[in-house]
Amino acid sequence: MDFQIDRSLPISIRQQIKGMIEYGIVCGDFAAGEMLPSVRDLATTIGVAPMTVSQVYRELKGQGLIETRTGAGTIVADGRNRQAANQGMAGLHKRIDALIDEAMAAGLRASDLASLIHARLATRTRLGRGANIVMVGLFVEATVRYARAIATQLGAAATVEAMTIDAIQRDAAVRARAASADVAITFVNRRREVESLLPGAKVMTIRFIPSEETRRALASIEPMAKVVLAARFSEFLPIMKVGVRRFAAHVAQVDAVRLDQEDCAAILAQADVLIFASGTEMALAQVRPGVPTIEYKHSPDPADVERLLAPLLRTD
Repeated sequence: MDFQIDRSLPISIRQQIKGMIEYGIVCGDFAAGEMLPSVRDLATTIGVAPMTVSQVYRELKGQGLIETRTGAGTIVADGRNRQAANQGMAGLHKRIDALIDEAMAAGLRASDLASLIHARLATRTRLGRGANIVMVGLFVEATVRYARAIATQLGAAATVEAMTIDAIQRDAAVRARAASADVAITFVNRRREVESLLPGAKVMTIRFIPSEETRRALASIEPMAKVVLAARFSEFLPIMKVGVRRFAAHVAQVDAVRLDQEDCAAILAQADVLIFASGTEMALAQVRPGVPTIEYKHSPDPADVERLLAPLLRTD
């Protein structure tokens, strides 16, 4: 990733560095096991104090997104295979003992119980046809779009339901339905949050890349247009700006604004083109009539869907 700090953005340098790395991992710019620059090297490249980079790495490590290995430096963590270490074995042993007691009270032999557990374990790990998958995202429309794309690629082998983190938090029925799914899919940087909401559920992550529609739209922007990026969350702005530099390198002027900024309306009113993050549709009402607008959409990486999800659905 091109580590460049934009001091015109309305967020701190630390947040920009963290956002670029965090969403670089989510969007596949950094693969699991890939080495990140050392604290000193990255600080020198960006032109910031090493303490700033060290703090960012410490926060990302706390989220489980990166890890430090002796002799290897700082690398992107393999979150897909990571087990939730904080769940503890004591609680699991108690539940197993309770299951054994219940089975014995019902007259089951030890061999019968072992067979049942083995069969259920095989079903949960291999899933099979008709598997129930939930796509857990942030915004309703975007999450529905992600779920639809995954369902289209997997075909009849699975049903894919869209759920937002907010709905799972607020609605016990939604939470129960999500917890009963064969697998829950979410973003790399939201995995721990989803695991805490759905304890015991199988949670996996896939990468999300800028959609083809977004890439085409960015490439079509007039070179002299004044482009404004708008988002509700500060951390979205750096990754959006990276995307504009990548797919619309010909555009000279790019500003960025959070919706809660005092001067948000004034900045949006000057835009010749508005690029808004999913969930930031309210910004559309604040630009001049006729101004082109582009939603910065992502889509599930088809390679990850095929490599990580499709094998779980095969029973042969």
